[in-house]
Amino acid sequence: MALLKARTITELKPADLKWTCDTDVFKFENTKNVKPIEGIVGQERALKALRLGVELKSPGYNIFITGLSGTGKFTAIKQMLESITPDCSNLNDYAYVNNFKDEDRPSLLQFPAGQANKFKKDLSRAIKFLQEKIPQLLSAEPFVKKKKQILTEYGKVQQKLMNAFEANLKKDNFTLGQVKVGELVRPEIIAVIDDQPVFVQQLDELIQTGKITKEKATEIVTKYSSYQDELQRIFKASLKLTQDYQEKVAKLEAEFVNEFISLTLEELKKKFKIQSVKDYLDQVHESILLNLEVFKGQKPAREEADGGIIIDYLKEYELNIILDNTRTKKCPVIVETSPTYNNLFGTIEKNSDGRGGWYADFTRIKSGSLLRANGGYLIINAMDAFSEPGVWKTLKRVLLFGQLEIQDVSNLYQLSPSILKPQPINIDTKVILIGNGYIYSILSAYEDDFNKIFKVKADFDYEMPRSDSTMTEYAKLIKKLIETEKLLEFDKSAIAKIIEYGARYAGEKNKLTTRFAYIADLAREACFWARDKKSKMVMGLHVEEAYNSSKERHGLYESKLSDMITEGTILIDTDGSRVGTINGLAVYESGKFAFGKPTRITASVALGNGNIINVERESGLSGNTHNKGVLIITGYFRETFGSRIPLSFTASMVFEQGYGMIDGDSASITEICALLSAISKIPIKQSFAITGSVNQKGEIQPIGGVNEKVEGFFGVCKSKGLTGNQGVIIPVQNVKDLMLNDEVVDAVKKNKFHIFAVRKVEEAVEILTGIRAGKRLKSGKFEAGTVFGTVEKELAAMRKIIRLTQRKNNNSEPDGSGKGSTTKKRRKK
Repeated sequence: MALLKARTITELKPADLKWTCDTDVFKFENTKNVKPIEGIVGQERALKALRLGVELKSPGYNIFITGLSGTGKFTAIKQMLESITPDCSNLNDYAYVNNFKDEDRPSLLQFPAGQANKFKKDLSRAIKFLQEKIPQLLSAEPFVKKKKQILTEYGKVQQKLMNAFEANLKKDNFTLGQVKVGELVRPEIIAVIDDQPVFVQQLDELIQTGKITKEKATEIVTKYSSYQDELQRIFKASLKLTQDYQEKVAKLEAEFVNEFISLTLEELKKKFKIQSVKDYLDQVHESILLNLEVFKGQKPAREEADGGIIIDYLKEYELNIILDNTRTKKCPVIVETSPTYNNLFGTIEKNSDGRGGWYADFTRIKSGSLLRANGGYLIINAMDAFSEPGVWKTLKRVLLFGQLEIQDVSNLYQLSPSILKPQPINIDTKVILIGNGYIYSILSAYEDDFNKIFKVKADFDYEMPRSDSTMTEYAKLIKKLIETEKLLEFDKSAIAKIIEYGARYAGEKNKLTTRFAYIADLAREACFWARDKKSKMVMGLHVEEAYNSSKERHGLYESKLSDMITEGTILIDTDGSRVGTINGLAVYESGKFAFGKPTRITASVALGNGNIINVERESGLSGNTHNKGVLIITGYFRETFGSRIPLSFTASMVFEQGYGMIDGDSASITEICALLSAISKIPIKQSFAITGSVNQKGEIQPIGGVNEKVEGFFGVCKSKGLTGNQGVIIPVQNVKDLMLNDEVVDAVKKNKFHIFAVRKVEEAVEILTGIRAGKRLKSGKFEAGTVFGTVEKELAAMRKIIRLTQRKNNNSEPDGSGKGSTTKKRRKK
């Protein structure tokens, strides 16, 4: 039976393929009289969220800004923070001082902005003043006189004690002398014999010479031992008297300088009426009284200890200012471009003692950008923060509890830890993270407390509606760039061309991209080419040259693929017909540009049970979306052809010469058409390429990258030779996205290339085969002489073969006796 010819399907007109910006919408000839833009374009939703987050000071209202790169996120938040005038009168200075009660826990002093440095200078002057005056005070007549009185009293008691002892010694012919032992001199009891002093150790000599008897010597030794014990008691009593004397003198010194120190420090207390400062000065007062040797000059203020370390005894009275807001007049806005742990939270520096050890004190505490932004705003790139060790964990803790604990990052990993634990600082910093939607969704779903500390999401859109007002804003945006970077002025034809590329970047005729980083680059490069051509103004042709030049720079991979297709390394036909073979379209990413290239998809069919084998999946090269697309194809065939008879085929589909991952369902219509061709044996025109997603009901659904796909196949057809029969089939929903280059549009105008938009599988099949797809009749069958009718006929034939094969196999099954089946014999009887 002859096949029915396909119905005529109208192709797209040149006007459908591209939107051209009409320069009449502009009220200017060039940008000389255009005012530069103020603010951000096309981000009303994001700006509203930003304003809420910036001005609402309640806990947890930190901001997470999401959006594609180049949409102006950083510029927007910077401009907004510069424009608002929040109350920042409560800015403070922060300083750490020695905690005299526990030196491992330095104390925090908080001052109004500008006061910390003044306190440091005043405290330093006070300590220096005390160093000078305390020695003078303790050498003055009143103190010296009282000290002599104490010394006289001590001397009398000491002398009385010794006089009584010496009198007892004299009664028993002993006296008190001194003996030098090395460098020391100690008291010694000496016997007096014949008016001569004799040491006890010399008695044996006197016995031998007969000067004394042995009995006499024994008596002398016994008395000596008794007086020796008494001497030890007297020595201890004398030592106690000395200690008492020193304590009395120290107490006297303290009494004399106490009021003087109090008066000196009281001036600071009156000047700095802060309770923590008063408490600290009280500790300073006590410490000075305990370290009067340094202030009296009896002990050097600085000396070298073991290991060559210089000990500064006055260092403990210093002030370590970690944040000085003296010159900060506005709310601090800190952009931390390198959010390492130390840069954000501060650190405690350690010094080597020269012997392999490390030490630190309160003067080694350093602040980070989080404290510098206290009372203001801190802007961080989210990905940078998450990639730095320990940063996110610590940032989350600070924002949850509102306190910053400065510590060395090595403490997190217990490597060379510092025992210092500075007093925590209350933090009121508004943190603004800039990232993308993927990071936000992961954190929001899986990170505990994330939604509690980042309650504001400002999502920057990548596109905005195209209108006369937004096109004018584009012109103002270019004018802003012109003034900022001293570019040439732009003619309105150049502005129109930039807006057209803005629609191209957005991927839709009625939209314009808000990724202004791309637009700015295009404008800069257009100015470069205008200057290169000695033009005094940027024209539309310069914008085109800038775009093409930029695309060429990123086009090495595209050109290599094109060469392989032209040379026949990659097999693509653009003419003739083949069964089960079709041209699909794929998009490849190359920097900020994407390009399309055709890929051959083939289908093979054999008897089976309705399974469709996805070769890409079996080889591990298929993504989840593509796998889903293949399952939908299976559902489509069951819906369309499996309602009357079971599907009795097994199909295998493959992207030929594809060696990378395949994902997406935009090849669903391509695979369906290849499979229909393979089953019906009706060839497909190789002069067409097709793209589109399909649902189980056979309805074509839109896809992405339509411009790149169309231009990619056109490029291959051009290199192989345009015949006038070539073209591309796209979903009808993608017509609004078409912003094709002028070369493709011109080819369509000249009838050398064709673009069709389809809604159903049937329309695509008719264009590709030239045969009518076919409708289902009242009988339930498809029309004879159509593609669907032929497919149904082939499927029925397959089913018949399978049933005959199954029947034959059942008849030849053994009955267990070893003699074969007896079914036929029974029927004959």
